Amino acid sequence: MEYLHTMVRVTDLPQSLDFFTNKLGLVETRRVDNEAGRFTLVFLSAPGDLDRAAKSKAPLIELTYNWDKEAYTGGRNFGHLAYAVEDIYAACDKLMKAGVTINRPPRDGAMAFIRSPDNISIELLQKGEPLPKREPWASMPNTGVW
Repeated sequence: MEYLHTMVRVTDLPQSLDFFTNKLGLVETRRVDNEAGRFTLVFLSAPGDLDRAAKSKAPLIELTYNWDKEAYTGGRNFGHLAYAVEDIYAACDKLMKAGVTINRPPRDGAMAFIRSPDNISIELLQKGEPLPKREPWASMPNTGVW
């Protein structure tokens, strides 16, 4: 068995691509436009997984954009995506400066949560050992849910 991808339905493809690529830093690896099925699939990879994604088309996030509008609810019951980052504080600072709300700040130097424009919860984990506690993160309250 081999992990391939996680599919996430999105309602605004340009907005979601801006979030996942420009703000979160994922890289688009391929795209499929299916006129008969009226959908677009965009596959994204973390920069550290590009070699594996090129060889096995995994591990990836598949953004599914259905051309016909429909409401998606229950983003929270999806669970979450998780990514390891080199510096949890730098990653959260960059995201905040890009207008992303940090729902669960990295008070412990190890873990934070954000949400995509479609309310998909994303966990950011510090690679290796937690970083020493640092302000403003250590005293920053939670915002919303994750």
